[in-house]
Amino acid sequence: MGQKPEEEIPLTSEFYFQISFILAIMAISNLSAVYLPLVSWTGFGWFLGRLLPPSIPAYVGKFLFWVGIPIGIVAFLRHTQLSLSLWIAPAVAWVAMLSGIGLAWWVSRWKKRHHSWSHRTQGSFLLASMVGNTGYIGFPVSLALVGPQYFAWALFYDLLGSTPGAYGLGVALASRFAQGNTQNPWKPLQAMLKNPALWSFVVGLTCRDLPIPELVENSLRGLAWFVVSLSLVLVGMRLSQLSSFRHIKPALMGVGIKMLLVPLVLGTILWWSGITGMTHRVILLQMAMPPAFATLVIAEAYELDQELSVTALATGSVGLLVLLPFWFWLFGG
Repeated sequence: MGQKPEEEIPLTSEFYFQISFILAIMAISNLSAVYLPLVSWTGFGWFLGRLLPPSIPAYVGKFLFWVGIPIGIVAFLRHTQLSLSLWIAPAVAWVAMLSGIGLAWWVSRWKKRHHSWSHRTQGSFLLASMVGNTGYIGFPVSLALVGPQYFAWALFYDLLGSTPGAYGLGVALASRFAQGNTQNPWKPLQAMLKNPALWSFVVGLTCRDLPIPELVENSLRGLAWFVVSLSLVLVGMRLSQLSSFRHIKPALMGVGIKMLLVPLVLGTILWWSGITGMTHRVILLQMAMPPAFATLVIAEAYELDQELSVTALATGSVGLLVLLPFWFWLFGG
């Protein structure tokens, strides 16, 4: 007698729901490894902020802006491989940033007329709506939820999109709003050209394959990750100085533009354009990252509304875990 064929298991909607739920739980479990250093270093910074003089975070922010961040950019650009198709990622990054600026500019102009927003608050609001943490959080999240074979897309989104966007266009905006000068358009351009991070990006991209001694290579990489940790410490120090949550509403508006509205619109356009699967997922994740630590560094250096910047960072970091299941459900495939 022949062997009885196995019965096929019907793939019902309930079965697909269970699989989707399990995958979502696995994704959130992977994120716990990403947020462990985030919580620990930020908590350490909060503890230091309670002990040290209030002026210390300003000095830390200026050190990161003028020294730490440029060194980190050169280190993370080492041995970057170029590919023609990867240019889609930074192109989307610039569209996302410009879209965020446009929406935030319209909101900030309305709020200034009706709620007397200062130039400093406007500047921090634009930064929070524009630049995402596509490096320090975006890289590990992409590796955990997409895989190393698509990591180059996340890398190009950050290095050719978010990084020059933050320390180029972001610095120009910060310079304009810090000075309160809307008459001279050359001052923001001058500030952008003098920005050390922008020049370090050019140097790092040009010398990315230059051979250097292994000791120097390891030291450069270690210093770059020290800069990452110090950025988290600075966030914690600023969180410890928060006296109120009066900026929670503008922070939520900025985070909503940055992490929900812009990724939703552009993610849908990319999907309809034929960019699907893991390529779509890695670009979407980078668009949906919380506001970058660079927004706080720039706010510190140009004396913008630091309290709004920190509130947006804290709100966005929590919002990331809330929104990730939503993106997987909407574009999971």
